[in-house]
Amino acid sequence: MRPIRLPEPPGVGGMETPEIFTGAAAATVVVRRAVVIGNGSPGAENQCLGLVRALGLADHLTLYGGINEWLHFLPVSLHKLIDQVLRQFFRNTRLAPVVEGRKHYRVPNGGSVGVGLSSVLEADAKKIVAVARDTFEKEGPTLIVACGWDTISYSSSIRHLASGNVFVIQIQHPRSRLDRFDLVVTPRHDYYALTAGGQEEIPRLFRRWITPQEPPGRNVVLTVGALHQADSAALRLAAIAWHDELAPLPKPLLVVNIGGPTRNCKYGVDLARQLIASTYNVLDSCGSVRVSFSRRTPRKVSDIISKEFAGHPKIYIWDGEEPNPHMGHLAWADAFVVTADSISMLSEACSTGKPVYVIGTEYCKWKFSAFHKTLRERGVVRPFTGLEDISNSWSYPPLNDAIEVATRVREAIAERGWSVG
Repeated sequence: MRPIRLPEPPGVGGMETPEIFTGAAAATVVVRRAVVIGNGSPGAENQCLGLVRALGLADHLTLYGGINEWLHFLPVSLHKLIDQVLRQFFRNTRLAPVVEGRKHYRVPNGGSVGVGLSSVLEADAKKIVAVARDTFEKEGPTLIVACGWDTISYSSSIRHLASGNVFVIQIQHPRSRLDRFDLVVTPRHDYYALTAGGQEEIPRLFRRWITPQEPPGRNVVLTVGALHQADSAALRLAAIAWHDELAPLPKPLLVVNIGGPTRNCKYGVDLARQLIASTYNVLDSCGSVRVSFSRRTPRKVSDIISKEFAGHPKIYIWDGEEPNPHMGHLAWADAFVVTADSISMLSEACSTGKPVYVIGTEYCKWKFSAFHKTLRERGVVRPFTGLEDISNSWSYPPLNDAIEVATRVREAIAERGWSVG
């Protein structure tokens, strides 16, 4: 909010009404609502919701998106068309319920509700634009937040059709034509291709096809990691919700978060065995250990770890059944071990200021290596070797990407003469 400059005292010649009371301040255009365009990916939608929370708009949020389980490989912009065709073709057959599929709609508080795909995707770009225009005078501008390459056509179309009524933020680098958005939010390591190290890794013949081709422009906001919803308020609520289960555990509590191999961080059972050995080596300095797997964890990796740790009195393995203890773990853990493949899980853990140990960085390449180098240089992570004393705590300035991005968003919106309510 801009500071108010109090008017000078009125002159002797007349009693003019001070400007502060004339309604000029009230005429400020305020952004009070947000629309999130998701793609059904929990990681992508979590980034959008994290930014909306940081802006204080989580209570005025509409979420569009999600994926039909049969159409998960298609961009969001194609879901509606193909879904409608399939439903029309199979509507009077026994296959209708199967073809329509289901979609999980995540609400801001972390719950989920299963709803039909069509009921969510009916709100297409043109309808979002119509609502933004029709309600602009009464409700003010609409903040549009989208994440993922398959939401680009939606968000860019909305800005093209209603640039005077919306402010559009695209999270994750769109690779081309960044001027289609008011702001682009992307990790610094997405520009690794432009660094000296990145150029050395790209054969000269292929450099023209590797994006981005240009350094970040004025409408690009760089982050260290991924945005998320694990802010201080959310962790306080999680600490209360999980108090009865996690507070009585012997300390220190070590939480182990296991992701899964990616294109730039490939591993298999070899990392599982390394993790098992290192965990056993630090058990004497732990009061208790809780292990969680992600949706991407290969079955062979989780099976090896589960079988090895099953029945150990100090180790608990989450079985994947609801409720998910992830937020409770972030709130109550004394230290974390996270596999190197998951930028989102590392970003969340590093926002707590608690010790974070990383395993598997030697399997990472390309921009993932740049990400881990940044974390090490900032002193927010250390390698997990099995030689650690978990009871020996250490700290660092927590990562606050969402808060820092929210600040930049407010500044950019202020340049348009608007403010965020």
